[in-house]
Amino acid sequence: MDIYQEVNLLECPLCGGSPLLEEELGQGYYVFCMDCGCHSAEVEFRKEEERLSAAKMAAELWNRGKVFTSDPGE
Repeated sequence: MDIYQEVNLLECPLCGGSPLLEEELGQGYYVFCMDCGCHSAEVEFRKEEERLSAAKMAAELWNRGKVFTSDPGE
């Protein structure tokens, strides 16, 4: 199973740029924009069977516009 094909990512909620699902040290997933650099929170997993649900949750946060950015005043 390819996790990257199992999740649907919408364009960046801030700039309309291209999103990328990233695995963080084999312990979690987050989504970030390759254009403006904003990102979702990291969703951690502890067991292999939790991996897909963590990736889907990170994608859902992203798709709902729950992102962090380093803009002044954030």
